Amino acid sequence: MSTPPVSATAPPPAATAIQHRSVAPEEADTRLDRWFRRHFPRLTQGALQKMLRTGQIRVDGKRAEAGTRLLAGQQIRIPPLPEGPALEAPRRPPRPVSPEEARLLERMVLYRDASVIVLNKPHGLAVQGGPGLTRHLDAMLDALRFGQEERPRLVHRLDRDTSGVLVLARSAAAAAKLAAAFRGRDVEKIYWAVAVGRPAPAAGRIDLPLARQSGPRGERTAPAEPGADKAARAVTDYRVLDAAQRRAAWLELRPLTGRTHQLRVHCAQGLGTPILGDGKYGGAAAMIEGLPPLLHLHARALRLPHPEGGVLEVAAPLPPHMEETFAFLGFDRPRTPPPRRASR
Repeated sequence: MSTPPVSATAPPPAATAIQHRSVAPEEADTRLDRWFRRHFPRLTQGALQKMLRTGQIRVDGKRAEAGTRLLAGQQIRIPPLPEGPALEAPRRPPRPVSPEEARLLERMVLYRDASVIVLNKPHGLAVQGGPGLTRHLDAMLDALRFGQEERPRLVHRLDRDTSGVLVLARSAAAAAKLAAAFRGRDVEKIYWAVAVGRPAPAAGRIDLPLARQSGPRGERTAPAEPGADKAARAVTDYRVLDAAQRRAAWLELRPLTGRTHQLRVHCAQGLGTPILGDGKYGGAAAMIEGLPPLLHLHARALRLPHPEGGVLEVAAPLPPHMEETFAFLGFDRPRTPPPRRASR
């Protein structure tokens, strides 16, 4: 008995098994829809949204949205999908890093040992890829192997327009420990910002819940009522380090939670003093004539548990546009201390 021919145009059979995949350390803080796009590039956005709406896709057993930010180690439930190579991400070798890009990355290095690399990320460089982004840090990490077999891994992220301290792990074991530290809030973060206006009082705590909202210009973060649907608690400690009368202030910001765009919304909505250059959340009120129209938010320092023991403290110098603004406003440009690894 002969077997009937299979049509070349017939769709592949549906997979019958539900899958569960763990989020890798280097995928921490990736949006759920981008995670699916990376692993299943032929899955359409419409099909993904339908599976999310019906609860077929879950993260750690809970319903999720396309914009949900993932944490290392979380379990993603994947419903049956069509099988075949069309749905599996093509395994392409990373694009070659040019000599110019390699030199740029090496100049970013603030600290390096066998487990950790710390960079001073410049303003305007995206950490990970996305729609319309062809140049980003994640695609260039091979240039930072420094003789090791393993490729460095991202364990947290900064927004494209935020400069400053960014930590990489040099092994899977180090990545797991660092990701757990960031997830468990064992990392102390200090940001510097130049705000338009002067907050009153000069120091305090902003406890303002936030929620992600979709709009015609894409997603944004907005204040939310406590207990409201999708609202997440967001807390930031702040203090004024210097001020140019009431025109602008140099702020130290210490986020105690890690919500998307938390500091930008807390400054604009919680304090009423938007970060200079933040047109998205401050509009025209976030600009000062004669100063660079770039976001003035800098990840100044981190204090975190080192994967091999002890504590690592690293600080990053100001980016050029913030140095220019500090000089214009008369703020003292502070010395940047050298990296320090010490016992607890």
